[in-house]
Amino acid sequence: MAKKYKMKLFNLVSKMELEKSTDLKIEVKHFFSGAALYIGDDICASWSQVGLAFKLPEPDVEKLIAGGDAKPLQYFPKGHIKKGYALFKNPTKRPTSEWKPYFDKAVQQVLG
Repeated sequence: MAKKYKMKLFNLVSKMELEKSTDLKIEVKHFFSGAALYIGDDICASWSQVGLAFKLPEPDVEKLIAGGDAKPLQYFPKGHIKKGYALFKNPTKRPTSEWKPYFDKAVQQVLG
């Protein structure tokens, strides 16, 4: 299952041309039962059976969740909520271009 998400995330990242956003190495790797996007050694996004998640500034995460655009990231039903991440369910139902601002902001969040 992780291979499927790795390919989805890799294809999406390629379309976004994220390598132009940073001089650091960008890499998609297996992560639990999904895939994660690493900038250097840090995860900035993941795609798994729960959806597409981005590491964003906490005020942005709170606003997205409060507005109903995103959910808190929780990998397992009884697992803890991963702070600083906004989760988008059913990411393939949205246009690819819609994800670019989230990827850009996630990269900047990781770079500080």
